[in-house]
Amino acid sequence: MNHASEKGTQITLSPDEVSNLRNDVAGPVMVPGAPEYSAECSNFNLNRVVEPTVVVGAQSADDVAAAIRFATRKGMPVAVQNAGHQVVLPVSDSWLLITTTRMDELAVDTDARTARVGAGIRWRQVLVEAAKAGLAPIAGSAPDVGVVGYTLGGGLSPLLGRSLGYAADHVRWMEVVTADGRIRAVTADSDPDLFWALLGGKGNFGVVTRIEFALFPVTEFYGGGIWFRGEDMAAVLEVWRKWAPTLAEETSTSVAVQRLPDLDALPEPLRGAFVVHVRIGHLGDAATGSEIAAPLRAAATPLLDSLTLRPFTEIGEIHLDPVERIPYVESGTGLRELSAETLDAFVALTGPDSGCPLVTVEIRALGGALDREPAVANAVPSRGVPFITFAFGVGSPAELPKMDEYLGSYVERLAPWAADATVVNFVSPDEATTEEGVQRLFGRERYARLAAVKRQYDPANMFRLNHNIRPS
Repeated sequence: MNHASEKGTQITLSPDEVSNLRNDVAGPVMVPGAPEYSAECSNFNLNRVVEPTVVVGAQSADDVAAAIRFATRKGMPVAVQNAGHQVVLPVSDSWLLITTTRMDELAVDTDARTARVGAGIRWRQVLVEAAKAGLAPIAGSAPDVGVVGYTLGGGLSPLLGRSLGYAADHVRWMEVVTADGRIRAVTADSDPDLFWALLGGKGNFGVVTRIEFALFPVTEFYGGGIWFRGEDMAAVLEVWRKWAPTLAEETSTSVAVQRLPDLDALPEPLRGAFVVHVRIGHLGDAATGSEIAAPLRAAATPLLDSLTLRPFTEIGEIHLDPVERIPYVESGTGLRELSAETLDAFVALTGPDSGCPLVTVEIRALGGALDREPAVANAVPSRGVPFITFAFGVGSPAELPKMDEYLGSYVERLAPWAADATVVNFVSPDEATTEEGVQRLFGRERYARLAAVKRQYDPANMFRLNHNIRPS
């Protein structure tokens, strides 16, 4: 599924040009061969090597603006990275990377129930600060993901999404540096088209350097996971398929087929095991949550059950996503339905006799507030998609091509039930790589509006090293 990039324009930066850039910014400037270059550019996915012509470790919006003006003079495209989860498509052009990890502003306004954070902040930091005020953000399944990239891609929470919608739905204000090097304070009133496009259009329209969003008075939840033997997956998944659509919006769930590594960090029953992991997050008391989970607990004999009342800061315990940088391949798609036939295909692809080489293949149930338009509209394209599936394989360079090939087979086999739209953050660098593919992702009408906004704010398509929306 890998796509080679076309031959691009190579630009050689002179020592004087690099020196001038260093004089223009407060943060570090690095080029290939510099001692800290590799660490600064490192991606969460070790299978994705990021090698910009020059990288600017921005400390402020002024640094970002200076970097963008430099890129404009040199005719370079620009990409942005914080925690390393951001999609940066392969390119043979010379290009500039802005890293935002040093932009670490974090302020919680208890009275207004909002947080304003810099582009380098990750959700784990917000969780801790918000909890001190008895509040919670619409954080995702992985607390170490960056706030800004997650939110611009929609932001799907495994706990608050079905009751409150996407994280993008609750953004109040953004500080954005656009392709002209201008620092803008953007709200739905001041710049309605840009505000709409940024939230869902990911990194296509500028560099968001600060963001303000709503917090909610949630302090605890009932949740965690139930693990079953992989051999019981057909029975467990059939119960889950019928049970998930009956849930009220206060309860969220997903299920994952996992072939786990033999690691000491895992509880004994899970080490090196083939399992089905049912994840549950319930906004309510333990007694009600336990009653809701009862049909799943009865589906087969659990290997491990971690469902309990937890503080909101333990939201990461629902999915237990990886926290260390690893080499992997990935693929995600929306599903229009999860019928018995869909499930049969899923079991054939991932079950005991499938030969599936992937570590995790999951299905998340959406619905509820995730289907409703927010009070202030945005460009999130996945409303009305009832399920998404996401798969990834982890391995050595020699193992990954086989896993990548299997991912292609997985997507092809589920194509009869696939939706064109999906959650933008779950689209891999190898998907939606053409303009037609991006149009399908957003839908033609939404894409046309996004392309018009792109023409206004980035007519030269500086921000194109992504699932690119081209200027109309």
